[in-house]
Amino acid sequence: MNILFVADPLASFKTYKDSTFAMMRELQRRGHAVAACEPAHLQWQGGQPVTALVRRIQLTGHADDWYRVTHQAREALKDFDAVVMRKDPPFDSEYFYATHLLEQAEREGARVFNKPAALRDHPEKLALMEFAQYAPPTLVTRSPEAIRHFHAEHRDIILKPLDGMGGMGIFRVGPDGMNLGSIIETLNGGGHTSVMVQRYLPEIVDGDKRLLLIGGRVAPYVLARIPQGGEVRGNLAAGGKGVAQPLSDDNRAVAEAMAPVLAARGLLLVGLDMIGNRVTEINVTSPTCFQEIHDQTGFDVPAMFVDALEAALA
Repeated sequence: MNILFVADPLASFKTYKDSTFAMMRELQRRGHAVAACEPAHLQWQGGQPVTALVRRIQLTGHADDWYRVTHQAREALKDFDAVVMRKDPPFDSEYFYATHLLEQAEREGARVFNKPAALRDHPEKLALMEFAQYAPPTLVTRSPEAIRHFHAEHRDIILKPLDGMGGMGIFRVGPDGMNLGSIIETLNGGGHTSVMVQRYLPEIVDGDKRLLLIGGRVAPYVLARIPQGGEVRGNLAAGGKGVAQPLSDDNRAVAEAMAPVLAARGLLLVGLDMIGNRVTEINVTSPTCFQEIHDQTGFDVPAMFVDALEAALA
């Protein structure tokens, strides 16, 4: 098969931990051809299919020069067996436009994973609203007054922007309400910007767990991202320590209830974030942690992903 990845620049990959790289390596190991482009390379012109400036690559097995370009040309997306959208957040206007270009490619016959419409319909924090029974008490609002009422009710809260990533812009406010006003002003912009507020979950000391839902199934290991040095954030980008561990029975029950629902919508890969037994986010743009789980447990997450991709294309 010929597989095209729409991703960040290849030169920016940190191959020792990059999940997209792990996918590419497993695909090549199975004899599939791998190609890559960036969202900026997508193009549509009336009367023609959606194309991209595509680099067909060969992985070298070396740590530094990890790929070589074997061919570069503008190609139609519909001519690939699958297009895998792996552009990292943020989900900004250009990401949004890219999903529309990818959806047009679908109309022309391309097979795109995750499905572009599903990417738009499941913003990574707001998608939680549909599954509120599994979430901690949560508020989404522009109202500073509503945030203050939520704090008065729950006493210990987490505030975060809807478009953040990697733990960016996350604040904790305890029972004393210290700096709540300043934090609201910072995140809310005087009522112009929506904010997500959740009750603080003390189980965060045991890690913010990343569960992987692949092809409607749940991977048997999770990566618990444990806050370090007094941080409230477990995100690896914020200095959290990643510790792989077996999936608990309670977490499995929640994940198995959600997995087939999301898979049926064209979400081949979902990263479910859980603290304790509560879902805090549903990541669909570019879920990661493949290599950390594989390196620590031996469970082959990339193989599970490629199995699911091959099955979807069969």
